[in-house]
Amino acid sequence: MSGNRTFTMIKPDAVAAGHIGAILAHINKAGFRIVAMKLTQLSKEKAGEFYAVHKERPFYGELVDFMSSGPIVAAILEKDNAVADFRTTIGATDPAKAEAGTIRALYAKNMGENAVHGSDSDENAAIEGSFHFAGVETF
Repeated sequence: MSGNRTFTMIKPDAVAAGHIGAILAHINKAGFRIVAMKLTQLSKEKAGEFYAVHKERPFYGELVDFMSSGPIVAAILEKDNAVADFRTTIGATDPAKAEAGTIRALYAKNMGENAVHGSDSDENAAIEGSFHFAGVETF
């Protein structure tokens, strides 16, 4: 993944609220092509691994508990300038500060339950995509 792919997860709050279809439609409308996708659930161990970069932060335990609390939709998305464009599409981490019409403004409950994850760099997009998908699962 170099520049034209990013990784996202529809988080347990948005899955439980029935927003999978609306969020995927939003992603498609923004011009992204889904090249890998699955409905899955992270164990506490896998959630801890995925968010290991935040291990020393005070919210780490709560984040791991939340991300392992229910199913997620993991996906690799493709588009020119994918990482930056997707960060714009999802909006600010705090939905109260997210631009109107962004995924988080529309579907997030609060900073902790903010509907979607989006990679913050090309390198992390590659790492995060590989964490969830084998090469044969990406098209």
